[in-house]
Amino acid sequence: MLNKTMSRNCVDFIDDAKITSIIENTREDAGRVRAIIAKSMEKKPLEVEETAALIAAESPELVEEIFNAARQLKKDVYGNRIVLFAPLYIGNFCVNDCKYCAFRRSLRSTVRKTLSPAETIQQVEALEDVGHKRLILVFGEHPDYTPEFMADTVRTVYTVKKGKGEIRRVNINAAPLDHAGFKTMKDSGIGTYQIFQETYNHAMYQECHPSQTHKGDYLWRLDGLSRAFESGCDDMGIGALFGLYDWRFEVLGLITHSLHLQNIYNVGPHTISFPRLRPAHGISLDQKNLVNDHDFKRLVAILRLAVPYTGLICTARETAEIRREVMQFGVSQIDAGTRLELGGYSEKDRKGQELKREQFQIGDVRSLDEVMGELIHEGYIPSFCTSCYRLGRTGEHFMEYAIPGFIQRFCTPNAMTTLCEYLEDYASDEVRKSGFELISKELEKMTDEKQKKMITERIAEIRIAGKRDLYF
Repeated sequence: MLNKTMSRNCVDFIDDAKITSIIENTREDAGRVRAIIAKSMEKKPLEVEETAALIAAESPELVEEIFNAARQLKKDVYGNRIVLFAPLYIGNFCVNDCKYCAFRRSLRSTVRKTLSPAETIQQVEALEDVGHKRLILVFGEHPDYTPEFMADTVRTVYTVKKGKGEIRRVNINAAPLDHAGFKTMKDSGIGTYQIFQETYNHAMYQECHPSQTHKGDYLWRLDGLSRAFESGCDDMGIGALFGLYDWRFEVLGLITHSLHLQNIYNVGPHTISFPRLRPAHGISLDQKNLVNDHDFKRLVAILRLAVPYTGLICTARETAEIRREVMQFGVSQIDAGTRLELGGYSEKDRKGQELKREQFQIGDVRSLDEVMGELIHEGYIPSFCTSCYRLGRTGEHFMEYAIPGFIQRFCTPNAMTTLCEYLEDYASDEVRKSGFELISKELEKMTDEKQKKMITERIAEIRIAGKRDLYF
């Protein structure tokens, strides 16, 4: 039975009227925008009003300055690495009736399934066969998906080791839990617990999520990550589903949420996601608030400047072309080789998407190796790094490294060693060749001779001695 006790610091920190007023009363001011950019380039998080000033900048020259600043800030904080992961849907039964979701309970034509432990192992083996090391497990909200069930699933995933494959970090996207539930999840060894508010606007939230459903409780969801912190989970992901309400409001809602967590717990979100509404089985999309490509790119750049320390996730909802663009000035994590059908990863001969089995239609259907090849061609270092989780660099400890930008000292070396593993064990011949050429170029650029020597030795251990899972 769910214990509906809120967090000790529970408060509804989203003031719709205030956010709306800030949006309506903030005008483009070139001097102010440039001053705010300068603050962000010092790796200082922005306030809500400062973020609104960036949103209000619509003239082409100012927008381009925002893009250029975001490009530079991303390079300063994250270097040229991109972290990769895969989503694995475990069950799509759901008691909620969200109007935008193909898994909503009233949609009878959706194909429902919960993976058994044996089926979960089969899916994980299929993911390991292509080289994945990081997963996010996705669960509907349903009585069957208890914290104990989810924790057992996490432990099952960690046991699967096929060939040289293994999953080193499991993150979670699931319903908000009570304190005991979050503690159960923490004890299972999860990384990030991800809860999207979907929309921060109260009226739109109620319109999308009927009040008689679990998800209809706005404050229970908003308070979820606060309860998680109090239960020992210190690595959190937030997000909004763009297209439900005014994108400007949602950006300020995300910033308000980030600042609340940092002010109360001294730990901001590890990741922020900003998926756009996509076509889905049985769903009729309201066109009013859909976000066009130009504004989508703007909001990614603005988020990058507003929360310099936070990883930004762009999923395969977006097309390859859009993801290619936003990786330049903001995005630091993407999924690849994504399949959303329950049990879809082991279906090797499947062609196309089966929307009755999926939550939404994805835009980037390329394989992991294809994505890896393009990233390498574009000069990115694809990374499967999990070291921060496993060495305790989470929560406040992570913030100590991330906010001033020091985290790159660990991220780039770990990106190179995990890329080396992928190239040795899973890459196509073409990707393998170009990948090792990239590693050589990256080593040549390094000025820290001690670090260069350590990485070179680790790569030799991987390639010659056959060692794996060497991290900094």
